[in-house]
This record gives sequence, C-alpha cells and structure tokens, in this order.
Amino acid sequence: MLYRKEREDLCKVVKLMFDRFETNAAGGNVSVRMNEEHIIMTPTLMSQQKFCDLKPFEILVVDMNEQKVEGEGNITREINMHMACYKSRPDIGCVLHSHPRESLVFATVGMDLPNLTEATQKLGHIPTLPFAPATSRELADIVRDYLSTLAHRPVPFAMLLNKHGILVLDKTLHKAYDMLERIEYNSYVASKALVFEALNIKKMKKEAYNYNLEE
Repeated sequence: MLYRKEREDLCKVVKLMFDRFETNAAGGNVSVRMNEEHIIMTPTLMSQQKFCDLKPFEILVVDMNEQKVEGEGNITREINMHMACYKSRPDIGCVLHSHPRESLVFATVGMDLPNLTEATQKLGHIPTLPFAPATSRELADIVRDYLSTLAHRPVPFAMLLNKHGILVLDKTLHKAYDMLERIEYNSYVASKALVFEALNIKKMKKEAYNYNLEE
C-alpha cells in the first residue's frame, strides 16, 4: 500500500473531526500533498455513508491530473477546489474542508469571521467568500482568485465558504487540524461576544496587541 502511515493518520484525523462536530454528515473532505506527483484524499461520501470512520485502504491516492492511483472508493467532486489550492501555492501541504458547527453560523449568514482569540491571530482576516454552488468550477475559481491576493503571505490560510463550510490550508495535516480547532473556539467566542455587544453588555474594542504568534 502506498503511503500507509500517512493514510492511517488521515483516518484518525477525519474521525476526530466528525466526533468533535468539526464536520457533519453533509460532507467535508481532506487531502494531503505527498510529493509533486501524488496527494492522498478522503473519498466521496466519507461523512454521509461512513460517518468519517475510514480504513486506510479507503483513503485515495490521486495524481495531479485528478486520476485515482490507489484506494477503494470514488474521488469527490470537490477535488477541483483542492487542486486549485495545490496548484496555486507550493507551500500548501494540506487542504482541509469541513462543515464545522460554530464556524458554519458565520458562513451561512455570509459574514466574515471576527478574529478575536490570540490563538487565531496568525490567520489575519478570515473572510466569507462569495457564494458558488458546492463542487462547482465556479467555487474552485473563487478560492483560486482569493489565494492570488495572498501571494505576499505564508500559510496558514482560512476562509469560510458561503452557505457551505470552511477551508483551512496549511503545511501539514496536523497543522491544518490544529488551526481548525482554534478557529472553532474563536467562532464560539465570537458568537458570544456579538451577543454581548447586541445586548449592550460589553462592546468589542478594536485594539492593537502584541500577540504571541509563535507555534
């Protein structure tokens, strides 16, 4: 089996995502760049049919022409979005797309995510991108166009997909998952802070702080 260890690792991470409400039965998909020739990627319907409880042989090995090399299952139609990321930036080593419970509130209403916690400051602005249907070429192009505006910045990046979910891009699978966790906690905090502000309990202040951005 090609990339056995990495495929086993990906199985563990996507199951953790599902168990922690960081994706839902409506979907999500994760891929990891192995080298210049291959990525490994979760199969289509990993959430709906498998509840993210995958076996290593169900993790697909896919080439850069979007052709399956190895693995049981079919390639998700959202591979176009993954490839748009990999082909735009050589420093992207993982594309993590999910439907997380807290962040999806902001994505669904089409609102940029307030970046409030110290743990998420390295992401900078977290936008909600313009709407395009899931799996469409239009959505992949919107993601590619947004990445082109970030040419001056290194990864990680995060963006909400309008009415859909989140996209987290980082160097490795574990870094991307770590960032997803941080964003979800930030989303919970942001939701509460906005309620406090609306009730005139406490206004959010835009202040500059000397944040610790180290790993």
